[in-house]
Amino acid sequence: MNTTKYVIGVDYGSDSVRSIIVNTATGEEISSAVHYYKRWKDGLFCNSSINQFRQHPLDYIEGLQESIKECITKVEHLDIAKNIKGIAVDTTGSTPIAVNKNGTPLALTEEFKENPNAMFVLWKDHTAVKEAAEINAHAAKAEVNYLKNVGGIYSSEWFWAKLLHVLRADEKVRNACFSWVEHCDWIPFFLTGGNDATQIKRSRCAAGHKAIWSEEFDGLPPDDFFAEIDPLLKGFTGNLFQDTYTSDQPAGQISAEWAERLGLPTDVVIGVGAFDAHMGAVGGQIEPYHLCKIMGTSTCDILIAPSEDINNRTIKGICGQVNGSVIPGMLGLEAGQSAFGDVYAWFKHLLSWPLQQLHQSTLINSETAAALKHEIEDNIIKELSVQASQLPEEESIEVAIDWLNGRRTPDANQELKASISGLSLASNAPRIFRALAEATCFGAKSIVERFEHEGVPVKGIIGIGGVAKKSPYIMQMMADVLEMPIRIQRSEQTCALGAAMFAAVAAGIHETVEDAVKAMGTGFEKTYTPNPAKQNLYRKHYLKYKALGQFTEQTIKAN
Repeated sequence: MNTTKYVIGVDYGSDSVRSIIVNTATGEEISSAVHYYKRWKDGLFCNSSINQFRQHPLDYIEGLQESIKECITKVEHLDIAKNIKGIAVDTTGSTPIAVNKNGTPLALTEEFKENPNAMFVLWKDHTAVKEAAEINAHAAKAEVNYLKNVGGIYSSEWFWAKLLHVLRADEKVRNACFSWVEHCDWIPFFLTGGNDATQIKRSRCAAGHKAIWSEEFDGLPPDDFFAEIDPLLKGFTGNLFQDTYTSDQPAGQISAEWAERLGLPTDVVIGVGAFDAHMGAVGGQIEPYHLCKIMGTSTCDILIAPSEDINNRTIKGICGQVNGSVIPGMLGLEAGQSAFGDVYAWFKHLLSWPLQQLHQSTLINSETAAALKHEIEDNIIKELSVQASQLPEEESIEVAIDWLNGRRTPDANQELKASISGLSLASNAPRIFRALAEATCFGAKSIVERFEHEGVPVKGIIGIGGVAKKSPYIMQMMADVLEMPIRIQRSEQTCALGAAMFAAVAAGIHETVEDAVKAMGTGFEKTYTPNPAKQNLYRKHYLKYKALGQFTEQTIKAN
């Protein structure tokens, strides 16, 4: 008889949701499936010109059902479904949504089904820049430093700024909104059949890093703090939460409806959710003082340390320091870059503009035009990496700043823009790509420097995510720039694997997160070792990067 126990890890990314079934004894990935959000893929409800990025809850629901069912279908012959004991999810964040008293997202109701303000406000939505500035200005005058555990600066990417912006922007949503819920908290609530918004179990991870929750304040800041920013926020804390839960805890059991939908037993435990980077760091086998960089469209950088080592010190300019947000009993520290893979994607899109016109060609038919466009686009970054690696290094005169989506760390400022200097008639695509690659690596170096300046040593780097797995050129450059080795996780789905580890603990299969990591970790497939011969070169380039960054920031402030 098969007594092996399995769990499902679900990883919600910016473009898709990935689900995997994992053996809890070995960490072996039994099956996996990816579902791309249909409405998001069509560009619905977004307006990049004003940095508005919204996602419909139906994309999340359909993705959850289809990806899990596909996973189960792939292993039907193994009769695994009956031995699945837990499900845990990670999501992007801060990605909150307005819900009614039943905990139903407003976009799932008839009145609001096409209203972007009633949808999930994606992490990279920067429509709340003004609101974030107001929160920072008000916090600076408060008797209590409520921002001390979020690096001292509140971001437009986060919970309260987005809530205030939506309340101001849309009277109908404002009148219908009972509470404001993170994506990672709503999915477990939904899977367990919840119908009371006051009973949503809020994750320590999301609440501490994005919503200013703190054990030190015994919960959220007082209602008066928010009401003084804008009366529209008065009373909202009463519809939110004071208690939070670490992700090794169960949110409840799967509802009968969802058990039937997915073909699973009714005793499957649903774990408390968390953000992708935090669960990804666990899947990446994070160790104290080793910075885990989750490198995708952006980066989220996670470091853990014993709480007594930090001893209530504020680590300035990062995205948060929260007890238990990564591993219970440890302090989780978060930083990151607002654009990483998105920098390369932007340049690829820029270079690909002529390919969008191929359908107008009188020389080739539409099928050939589409195939040619696809082939060239698929190879652009790969070929740029090859050509850039062959450039004479001492001739590097182009310098770029990586703030195409603002700056997350150090010192969050989403109003900042990127820049490129040193352009000449000799500048070509490989040279500019090299400058952009250096910029993203220098952005990573500035984060490491901030940790170390604040007295938090960084002893090594763990790389996970698409860029870490697919771009040796970028990873070797980063190792050279940071002057320390980078270990690349073996798993292709590290965030989903981390979610599976938490599911195993929530379901009682493993006693602690550390036990789950030991049993289910897949190890590292490669280490990029820094080249000492390039040390002085990149140190010089980094000084140019910092100088251009200062000039760019001062220019933007002056305007």
